Amino acid sequence: MSYPSQLGFQDAASPVMEELLHFHDHALMIVFLISTLVLYILVAMVTTKLTNKLILDSQEIEIIWTVLPAMVLILIALPSLRILYLMDEINDPHLTIKAVGHQWYWSYEYTDYENLGFDSYMVPTQDLAPGQFRLLEADHRMVIPVESPIRVLVTAEDVLHSWAVPTLGVKMDAVPGRLNQTAFIASRAGVFYGQCSEICGANHSFMPIVVEAVPLENFENWVTIMLEDS
Repeated sequence: MSYPSQLGFQDAASPVMEELLHFHDHALMIVFLISTLVLYILVAMVTTKLTNKLILDSQEIEIIWTVLPAMVLILIALPSLRILYLMDEINDPHLTIKAVGHQWYWSYEYTDYENLGFDSYMVPTQDLAPGQFRLLEADHRMVIPVESPIRVLVTAEDVLHSWAVPTLGVKMDAVPGRLNQTAFIASRAGVFYGQCSEICGANHSFMPIVVEAVPLENFENWVTIMLEDS
């Protein structure tokens, strides 16, 4: 959960998000070093009155400022490609959930169980309980087991939506007539909030996503209760 005046990302709750945070810090350090070097060169050019004629026409200098940017790009590209392939990996998911975007709410179907599905609407401000977050709380949470690979099939019924939970490192577009898939593992128990990240209409900001990660035993009890109620 983010907090006021926060400058960085939310704390990671999945292995993929941890990798994304590490890559962000890695790329940011490279940008900082490049900016420092460019600033030093600018200050040196402005303040010094000396001129080295060899720099004006030097084969060695041209080789250096061609090779160095190429090396920097490699240092950024290789970790980026590694994380990209990690995000696409879906290895033997323990649970598959279908998330359908509507104007303006989400529907969830647990396809591994028969007749287990529900709609998830935002809780109105006047109905919020103490400790709940305005515009982020939903009346039905998507409950998942901790430390289990979860596959989410994402689609939409009407317009473009986007199923996104920053803490889990998940963001997948919901396209009408198309079934996209993503996967994640919740590494710790907790409640993780997200919102539709596609501009889908007038009530775009009123379709929150709430994922609750619980121990496997609690998840099985929840499934039993939901099936009995249905």
